[in-house]
Amino acid sequence: MQHERVSENVYWFQSEVYAQVTAGAVTGTQWAVVIDTLAMPEETLQMRQYIEEVLGMPVRYVVNTHYHADHTWGNCFFPGATVLSHSLCRKLMQEKAIPALEVTRQNNALFNKSKIVLPQLTFSQGTMTLRVGKKNLILMPTPGHSPDGISVLIEEDRVLFAGDAFMPLPYIVDGDIDVMGDMIKQIGKMGLENIVQGHGDIILRGEIEGAVKENLAYLANIRKAVKSASKKRSPEEVLSMVDVESCGKSRVNLGGLGEDLHRRNLKSLYMKFLRDGASALSLDDTDDKSSTNLPHEEELDFEEDYSEDYSDDFADEIDDEEPDNSFED
Repeated sequence: MQHERVSENVYWFQSEVYAQVTAGAVTGTQWAVVIDTLAMPEETLQMRQYIEEVLGMPVRYVVNTHYHADHTWGNCFFPGATVLSHSLCRKLMQEKAIPALEVTRQNNALFNKSKIVLPQLTFSQGTMTLRVGKKNLILMPTPGHSPDGISVLIEEDRVLFAGDAFMPLPYIVDGDIDVMGDMIKQIGKMGLENIVQGHGDIILRGEIEGAVKENLAYLANIRKAVKSASKKRSPEEVLSMVDVESCGKSRVNLGGLGEDLHRRNLKSLYMKFLRDGASALSLDDTDDKSSTNLPHEEELDFEEDYSEDYSDDFADEIDDEEPDNSFED
């Protein structure tokens, strides 16, 4: 596990085992908030040890940015902490995570001591605010990667823990390409100092504009690739030749999973086209002129059991008025 201080009392952790998944911690005067848990139990316990022993703070709250295993299965290693999330995250964990963990335990002894701890405190509209020492943490919906996604803004520092709403390679298999594009645009307009991606390295202020443009171009390119392939005699064969570089992304590592994620994006978008027809691939903006070279699917071991395609619209309309969801250190 790697760790780094992002700003005063704000810390970043990154897995060295699975997909460069990240987590965070914000410390106050009496307690700390953890943002997501790491994928593997051992690394989550290392993170807790660092917060408790090096930073000297007990963990009172754990925020889950979305329900996927590599961000939530470590909740159980923070006994006594209250888990916060979007209400849809709790629902999806209850439906998907509990049976998925049972299957995983049968195949991987590393998870024998893991159990699913559901969020106890949720919100479905507006935002939720935590006051931690001198910091305001604003929890806000950012669906797209998954319908339950939220991000955490450290207001004073303009640091965003984006969850998987922002990644080195946008991943839409469990989400919606249009919603994802809208979220990326919104994040780009927030005037941030740093973006802590759900996977990968921290994006610095001078890199944000380029990262936003690159991610939007990638989404446009995979849409074009699927639209073009769908007109061919053998669409799946054509799509098998569309590599991540031809869609405008290079050097996407993510622990070696970058190309797998890309392949699953293409498959997911093509399946959506088969279900919904050509309207599923219509472009909101005028086609840009970036080229996509069009000259099987492979499964991910860790998330496959409950990272299916839930591309329904986000369940709740986000109200401009915020309910009184506030907690202070």
